[in-house]
Amino acid sequence: MIDKSEILRIAECNRLAWDASAVHHNENPEWQKLKAGFARAEFSTFDATLTAILTDLPVLGQSVVQIGCNNGRELLSAMALGAKSGLGIDQSTAFIDQAYRLTEISGRDCQFLASNIYSLPEDTPRGFDVALITIGVLNWMPDIDLFFKVVSSLLSENGKLVIYETHPFLEVFDPGAADPFLPASSYFVETPFVSEQAIVYDESEPSRVPASYWYVHRLGDIITACIDAGLCLDKIVEYPHSNRETEYDLYTNQVAQLPMCFSLVAHKG
Repeated sequence: MIDKSEILRIAECNRLAWDASAVHHNENPEWQKLKAGFARAEFSTFDATLTAILTDLPVLGQSVVQIGCNNGRELLSAMALGAKSGLGIDQSTAFIDQAYRLTEISGRDCQFLASNIYSLPEDTPRGFDVALITIGVLNWMPDIDLFFKVVSSLLSENGKLVIYETHPFLEVFDPGAADPFLPASSYFVETPFVSEQAIVYDESEPSRVPASYWYVHRLGDIITACIDAGLCLDKIVEYPHSNRETEYDLYTNQVAQLPMCFSLVAHKG
């Protein structure tokens, strides 16, 4: 169990690392594609899996809060699927600035809040129909139990939680290792991975930034934390495809196929 002061310390370290990494994303060709894309009303960055989940939910006509919204591209994509309004929460002010720039281009009704999820302001809007968590959010959370309690508090009664994340079993492997199919770490690792490299998703050479902390939360821990937060599970699906960096594509289409990502849908009740 991590005490609250340590949770806040780690969250602040991660914020500093993300803020320092933002310039790399702003200079990436992908940023130009996003600016051009969101000038079109129908543009979305969602893959077919997440598009189908949100369409079936449905997200149409619903209010959406995204926790760990980064530069807002996924919240804006939810708007393209018909969400009526959205709030994105991220502790990185640098990425929130990018989110507002994309929102201005899109003309969508989205708001953004720069805040640590563990210490949200008292006046944070609540009562959302849908809470969205996508790839690369859960691993930055030092306390998954407290995290989901906060997420649950943002939902209306019967509001839906949608998670589309990397499968934690994939964290056992290192695609850059000499033998990428040999387990590189334990699935039951308790301590975080600590890095001082910029957080980037392309092939660029990362610079040094303040230390960040990356946690592996087992699938059972994630499910249990949802239940303990008062969320009722509707569906959990594991997939053989990758929804993360392209370097992980080598694990797809194997005879002995790894689980690479998962989706979880729950409701507050």
